[in-house]
Amino acid sequence: MEQLALLAKRKRTSAARLTKSSKIIKTIIAAIQDKKGENIISLDLRKINEAVADFFIICEAGNQPQIRAIAENVERKVKEKCEENPWHQEGFNTAQWVLLDYVNVVVHVMTPDTRKFYKLEEMWSDAVLGEHDE
Repeated sequence: MEQLALLAKRKRTSAARLTKSSKIIKTIIAAIQDKKGENIISLDLRKINEAVADFFIICEAGNQPQIRAIAENVERKVKEKCEENPWHQEGFNTAQWVLLDYVNVVVHVMTPDTRKFYKLEEMWSDAVLGEHDE
């Protein structure tokens, strides 16, 4: 009986985490679209044991000011709508690849050349891919 109670609690926690992640993902995608990010995809990594997060959101922008604008808009919108700050961020100095880590959801904003070079979609090809261009 005790194990059943633990399982029920675990399911509620997982469902709450998924709901929270879903809201953050929707907010992130909308913030990227606001600033005209391109080739927006989500990777659902939950079934991959080696994954460092549950979801990756990847997009590209044509220049460094746009990369900064997208990343700053994502931070602002997620703070406003989800009351979350990134746990970690990097790449603002060079703005070739800005990473925003919300623990379960990691955002990658890249130049097209950087994206082609690192091939994150290929690296995580076992993930379920969703496309989010308007």
